[in-house]
Order: sequence, then C-alpha cells, then structure tokens
Amino acid sequence: MTTAAQPQSLLVQMLDPAVRADPYPVYDQIRAQGPMQLPDSNLTVFSTFADCDEVLRHPDAASDRLKSTAAKRAIAEGAQPRPFGPPGFLFLDPPDHTRLRRLVSKAFVPKVVKALEPDIVAMVDGLLDQADRTWDAVAGLAHPLPVAVICRLLGVPLEDEPQFSAASALLAQGLDPFVTVTGATDSGFDERMRAGLWLREYLRDLIAQRRRAPGDDLMSGLIHVEESGDQLTEDEIVATCNLLLIAGHETTVNLIANAALALLRDRDQWTALAADPGRATAVAEETLRYDPPVQLVGRIAAEDMVIGGVTVPQGDNMLLLTAAANRDPDAVERPGEFDPDREAIRHLGFGKGPHFCLGAPLARLEAAAALTALTARFPNAELAEEPAYKQNVTLRGMQELTITL
Repeated sequence: MTTAAQPQSLLVQMLDPAVRADPYPVYDQIRAQGPMQLPDSNLTVFSTFADCDEVLRHPDAASDRLKSTAAKRAIAEGAQPRPFGPPGFLFLDPPDHTRLRRLVSKAFVPKVVKALEPDIVAMVDGLLDQADRTWDAVAGLAHPLPVAVICRLLGVPLEDEPQFSAASALLAQGLDPFVTVTGATDSGFDERMRAGLWLREYLRDLIAQRRRAPGDDLMSGLIHVEESGDQLTEDEIVATCNLLLIAGHETTVNLIANAALALLRDRDQWTALAADPGRATAVAEETLRYDPPVQLVGRIAAEDMVIGGVTVPQGDNMLLLTAAANRDPDAVERPGEFDPDREAIRHLGFGKGPHFCLGAPLARLEAAAALTALTARFPNAELAEEPAYKQNVTLRGMQELTITL
C-alpha cells in the first residue's frame, strides 16, 4: 500500500489527455504500486485483477453514490443529492437495482438478442456500402450501428439521434473521476446539467407518445411491464432509457473501433478473421481485455472492507482500474499482446457480480457482425493515420479512425 504524493501524481497523469492514446504504461506504474489510498479524498484505488474482481463481487461494495462520505459531505454543504434526477439501475444497489434490472432484463436475454441478428447484419452491410476509399470507421460504422440498434430497441426516432447523441457524449464525460482525484473544479457541470435535463424531457415526451400509441419497442414494454404486480414509475422508465441510450452510444462504439484498430495493427489477425468469421467472438473478448471500452468503475464501501490487505473505511470511494487489471501479469500471460488465440481470455470488460453488463450479449453480437463484415469486405484495408481520441477517461474511445480501403 502507498499513501504518499506519488500515487496522486500518477492518477493525475492518468487523467492527462496526452496519454489518452496509450494509457497502459501509466496503468502499469499504478498497478506496480499496489492499492493506493488518498485519505484526504476518501479514496482507495485498486488496479490488480484479484483486487478489482473481489470488489466487484463483494456484497459490501455499493454503487449508490449517496452512500459515500464525499457525497454526504457535499450534500451537507448544500449540494443537490441527485442533480441529474433519479439514476439508472447501474448506479443503484439492491433491492432497487435487483427489481429494476429484472424488469428490463427480458429485452436482453440471448434468445431475444439473437433474433436481432439478421437486422444487424443488414445494417452493417448498408453502412459498408457507403464507405469511401479513405473512410472513418468510427463515423461510418462503429458509431451509427449501435445507435441504430438501441434506437430501434427503445423506439427512439433515428432522425433525433444527433441531438441525443450530443447530450449522451456530454453526460458520459461526467463519469470521469477528475474531481475526486485532482480536486479540480468541474467546469463542465452546468453544460452536462442542461444536457441531462434536455434528455430527460425528451424521454418524457416519448413516453407520453407511447402511452397514447404503444408499439412493440422496449419503451412501450417498460410502460406496461408487470411482474409479480410490479411496475416502473415514469422516473424509473426515464432513468432506465437514459442509461440504455448512453450505454448504446458509447461502449459498443468503443468496442468495435478498438477491435478494428487492434486488427489493423496486426495484419495476420485481420486476414485470419476475414477468412474465418468464427474468430469474431474471440476477437471481441480479447479486445475487452486488451483495450476495453470501459477503463474504470467506481464503488463505495457500504461497510468497512478489507481488500488486498488494505482496510477501506465505510463511506470511502473505491476506484477500480479494470483496464489495468486486465493487463495484470499475475492474471494473464503476455498481457501487452493482442492475441485472440490465447488459451483463456480473462477480463473485467463487462464487470462482474450483480452489475455484470446487461447488454453484453447485444454488444458481442454487434461487434461480431461489424468486424466479420469489415475484414471480409476490405481484406487489404490499412490504417491511414494514428487515430484521434476523445478526452473521456472512463469511457475511453476514438474520435475518428481513418482507414484506407
């Protein structure tokens, strides 16, 4: 365990936009330090596979930020408890999390997701038909595919996508831990507040439309769902759709783009996938380990916890650097190599425990469809230039990925 100034300087370095293209050397340094505690910030940072895995599965690891000492202190000083409204179930604990997840989960079971495959394959083919010789794989494929799928699932008009995509991007920035780690002023808070309010009102309007004219989409289903006499309130429907829209925008976009980049940097892997579509599953899983869309997650100690030999006081925030954990040499051989053929692919890319990613089957299907078609259609594709990255730390992803076809 370390508690000196060095850990904080490493964490600040991790947040530096200059390292966004390759944060993994910094992660390696942080992981080598072992668990880091910043008592003044009520923060403990874990970065090994064993520690992150244990926290994610621990019954005393909470997701509701209102249980944190930092949040309670801010509320006592006049801050709003939930400035963006009720949270999605990802940020709740049992029994609320259990109830809401159960009511939504039917839309994401493998059988339902599998039924979407023909439509997803057709969407991919249509997007690739529009590709130019010099082509941005983010704008041309990785972004529009998940957006179209989640819009179709929720019943959101695709023509409204640019507006809620912009709001989603702003809200995703709010997942970054810069305030907790650095003590910096959150200069983007007001802009994100406006985006959050706009998105919630947009969703309320859609819910009103679905009440008048229900469809076969997930939003209509959430309005009318009943299980053991249970129903969702309008606030819960809004929060759930809000969460699913943002997740659909950001994480699968990054998964597809990150996998494409890894394949472009390894011509043998690109060629192998083009020749054998059955490799797509392993490519997606190795991407989730090697260069995951979600780089870190937060938890709060609901009770005093002992993890990795370190005591985390009740109410302290825990920052889990899951992207660092995925490259832990104690958990995986040759962690810095992209190798879909490795014997066992262990990763925390979809989380673990009760919050394991509900959309994992859908993300895997979309990634497999996109990558198999991309490599087969363009066997000689090459990386045109090094990609540009967005500033996001938590949901790290590319702004663009330019390919010569």
